[in-house]
Amino acid sequence: MNISDFDYFLPQELIAQDPVRDRDSSRLMVVRLDREDLAHRRFSDLVSFLKPGDALIINDTKVIPARLMGYKEASGAPVEVLLLKQLDTRRWEALVRPGKKARPGARLVFKKDVLACRILDNTDFGGRVVEMDFAGPFEEILAEVGIMPLPPYIKKPLLDQDRYQTVYARLAGSAAAPTAGLHFTKGLLARIREMGVAVAPVLLHVGLGTFRPVKVEDITRHRMHEEYYGVPEETAAVIAGARERGGRIIAVGTTTTRCLESAADGSGRLRPGSGWTDIFIYPGYKFRVIDGMVTNFHLPKSTLLMMVSALAGREKIMAAYKEAVQRRYRFFSFGDAMLII
Repeated sequence: MNISDFDYFLPQELIAQDPVRDRDSSRLMVVRLDREDLAHRRFSDLVSFLKPGDALIINDTKVIPARLMGYKEASGAPVEVLLLKQLDTRRWEALVRPGKKARPGARLVFKKDVLACRILDNTDFGGRVVEMDFAGPFEEILAEVGIMPLPPYIKKPLLDQDRYQTVYARLAGSAAAPTAGLHFTKGLLARIREMGVAVAPVLLHVGLGTFRPVKVEDITRHRMHEEYYGVPEETAAVIAGARERGGRIIAVGTTTTRCLESAADGSGRLRPGSGWTDIFIYPGYKFRVIDGMVTNFHLPKSTLLMMVSALAGREKIMAAYKEAVQRRYRFFSFGDAMLII
């Protein structure tokens, strides 16, 4: 398979710049695995497609203010750092811009006498290993100095920072939001639970693996960057129980899907615990855990588009995307949603 197989035309004006006023009022395209026709609803109608006994699995990661704006101490030249992966209490993998002059040994200052870092090494993905220099609780300092790392295709400032967090965000560590979850409200989740659908969390801290572009023509040569994940014992039990009752496992988002598929053994049984995953899911992959997925509309040529194509079939997904453009759906992080079931 070539990267061009996952390209499509998208008018710029369909890239959502703002979240909708009410989270669950976004549009919902329903793609059926057992039929060709598409349904067009509102996200609050999700309950119509779930059944008692199903399990809805969410990713309760929380986005950190991972974008740091500063300057090189030696020259005063402006610099931007995006924290991606925490290695220990002070060291992080990060992206640094401009990267050409960000050489090992350079000291970068974000707020004088409060937060700085030193570049220790280069990474194999074009990033840097940095050692943070701070005095005091790091989370509090980061909240004071850091900026919410919105994707580059969102040009407007976000007035309400909470709109780039899910309502169930709990464990801080992501450099981007698990955007499929942004459509849920506490009220909608309560309705889903009341109808007999279990809602259970897993964790995957969103990093470079999720949004790194594919730069090779043959997609099978692409290598994912590792991301941290965890599956609680309680969630593994919920999924096993749903399976025994004949219920379906519906993943909220590609990050939840990566977590579940990474934690499964060959028989599809989940292994509770935590670790690092570089799983790359593209057409031909045999899913071991999930039966369906709630997701957003993804960038052309992205690994996320390849994953949903693996679940529903490339031709069906590309046809659905073409119809989404024709019907003026909103795309990407603050855009509309798709249910594959």
